[in-house]
Amino acid sequence: MLTAACKKNNLISDKQTVLFQFEYINYAWGYQHTGYFIDKEGNVLTYTNPREWNFPGKNLTLSDKQMAENVAMCSPSSIKISKEDVQKYYNYIKNISSSKVTALKNVAADAGSSEFFCFQLSEKTGMYNGSLIKMEGNFTCENLNFYSKKVVSWMKGITKSIYQKY
Repeated sequence: MLTAACKKNNLISDKQTVLFQFEYINYAWGYQHTGYFIDKEGNVLTYTNPREWNFPGKNLTLSDKQMAENVAMCSPSSIKISKEDVQKYYNYIKNISSSKVTALKNVAADAGSSEFFCFQLSEKTGMYNGSLIKMEGNFTCENLNFYSKKVVSWMKGITKSIYQKY
């Protein structure tokens, strides 16, 4: 009985669409803004230089409406994540979101920024609360949670499949 209750707490809400995001931005050689979302169905939805993008604020939040607008600017890729993997990585989000992130460290110039995020939807407020998992490029920092490295490795595999250059 206790096992069933624990599993129920880890189910993905029907209202939450987006679970993870990869984003690359570079202003050095002309504006580049590419990335993808992974939704609760395992779809990988890509974007390239979308117009009127809703960037999260300093606290990494977006309203449900803003997230839906961003998703509407995406195109489905040929990549589909299995339900088992979606659930497995979704289960890491709560731990990652409650962990600290290292301080920013400047390591390059003109490299842009690659960022990996996870999201939790608050059904009470209708807000997506984002958590930074890792940032690479001009500045680096990373989430200190044990599961962060697993999620980043998984997402880098997806990123490589889509873009081949990262």
